[in-house]
Amino acid sequence: MAKSYEASGVNLEAGYEVVSRIKKHVASTNIAGCMGNIGSFGGMFDLGSLGYSHPILVSGTDGVGTKLKIAFALDKHDTIGVDAVAMCVNDVLAQGAKPLIFLDYVAVGKNHPAVVEAIVAGVAEGCRQAGCALVGGETAEMPGMYAEDDYDIAGFTVGAVEKERLIDCSKVKAGDILVGIASSGVHSNGFSLVRKIVADAGLDLNAKYDETGDRTLGEMLLTPTKIYVKQVHKVLDEIDVHGIAHITGGGFDENIPRILSDGQGIEIEEGSWEILPVFRILEKYGHVPHREMFNIFNMGIGMVLAVDEADVARTIEILTEAGEKASVIGRIVEGKGVTIK
Repeated sequence: MAKSYEASGVNLEAGYEVVSRIKKHVASTNIAGCMGNIGSFGGMFDLGSLGYSHPILVSGTDGVGTKLKIAFALDKHDTIGVDAVAMCVNDVLAQGAKPLIFLDYVAVGKNHPAVVEAIVAGVAEGCRQAGCALVGGETAEMPGMYAEDDYDIAGFTVGAVEKERLIDCSKVKAGDILVGIASSGVHSNGFSLVRKIVADAGLDLNAKYDETGDRTLGEMLLTPTKIYVKQVHKVLDEIDVHGIAHITGGGFDENIPRILSDGQGIEIEEGSWEILPVFRILEKYGHVPHREMFNIFNMGIGMVLAVDEADVARTIEILTEAGEKASVIGRIVEGKGVTIK
């Protein structure tokens, strides 16, 4: 036992216990192409075994942001890992890629093995939902950098797509229809404002409000980010999707225009989908101007597909069969900017 290191605040034995605890969660994410075992210095994956003829690798990395503060306040840590996976895999999905591997990085003030296991169990759940393998990661105990009960998590994913099926948005044109897929809630963006609203309005995370129904406000806010990989790939297998936008920080105004070319704009028809109750709460208690909400939050739409008008009905049908709420939320127009009607 490294007594000197423990005296500095780092418990190596707790780290060994974490590895022992998480092995079963990691193993549950194995897919074709996995090589090696957890504990190696590098995660390995056999891309050649998947039969791509001209694979393009698409990578993404992200964290969960200050949504972690909600997890700390509720002492609930088994869903935050899903968020870390979702933020990465939904991004590579926007290029038409299937995520293949995922790695996580967890930094803690003090290594509480049960808490780290809960975090990694959430990561594994996210990987299973996305159909990718958790091939490695790192848990760093950093006393003095983080408070004892605090931590941070970030993730990294690599996906692949056949070059001919890469979605680079070059096909997006005026007249294309925007099909929106429902979000599960706030997802993992805007939580600095969320926490300010909760604090300034004196809201109780453990209380139920008219808008939260049978759930507490904290439970509603901690709802994990939806992972869209398998559902959207059912569409990609059949429909020529022109563009995909993952609605993250910056809401509609920042993210949907990322699929556009010069001279193209967006028209959104408010009322064509359900704005979830959590956003009504934030707008009401935060006194946030209604139009500004669309520039901060996903407002109930987590992913947007741009398709030809002739493909709209089948796109929505496929998503509905996959268990998603999907609807026409707008269109691509000539011009620029985002207009909410």
